[in-house]
Amino acid sequence: MGYQELTIEGRNAVIEAYRSGKTIDKLFILDGCQDGPIMTIKREAKKQDTLVKYVTKERLDQLSETGKHQGVIAYAAAYEYAEVEDILNAAKEKGEAPFIFLLDNIEDPHNLGAIIRTANLAGAHGVIIPKNRSVGLTATVARTSAGAINYTPVAKVTNMAKTIEDLKKEGLWFVCADMGGTPMYQLDLQGPIGLVIGNEGEGVGRLVKEKCDMIASIPMKGDIDSLNASVAAGVLAYEIVRQRWG
Repeated sequence: MGYQELTIEGRNAVIEAYRSGKTIDKLFILDGCQDGPIMTIKREAKKQDTLVKYVTKERLDQLSETGKHQGVIAYAAAYEYAEVEDILNAAKEKGEAPFIFLLDNIEDPHNLGAIIRTANLAGAHGVIIPKNRSVGLTATVARTSAGAINYTPVAKVTNMAKTIEDLKKEGLWFVCADMGGTPMYQLDLQGPIGLVIGNEGEGVGRLVKEKCDMIASIPMKGDIDSLNASVAAGVLAYEIVRQRWG
């Protein structure tokens, strides 16, 4: 599959994209537009929990590649999303305890691509991202993953905290990265595990952090106080690798 992110313009085209089962990551609609086709698109967007932004005609004109947007432009994922169950099944097929990355509000496509690449190389069985406040599987993400996106399933969920609760029932423990946590070398990170990484600005959200069983900090001796999100993911992932297979 190529790396081209799909841009869909025009009312009928967007309606057909939804009805064909395409995953729409983001939808731009002309603010104030309420006609029949637009209302149909809004209903489909609500069913799929698409992120919708209401914008001016000038903004739509800027985004349009064809000049014929008819008040609506959609961005579809360049790659298909998996289900959380697919990730658990991948672990079962390999006879391994599940190892999953959960990313809370990673909005930079380069960070997401780099984390997918790390997840693949660290032997993780998949990556979970939230439907809102997260970049989707765009062309930039695909390129930055260096091909890992073809091998490592990525699932998109509505509620990350609830997903963690559901996965706990499957026997997983969860560790999140936070500067105020226990040094990672002092934690037992073996067995079925979910590694939770937040964005650089806000870190892991409070509701998600409260669901985690452990909070891990990465020892740092420099003059600045934080790592890039993808680097932090890599450091913690390889401590998990060391404990699992070292």
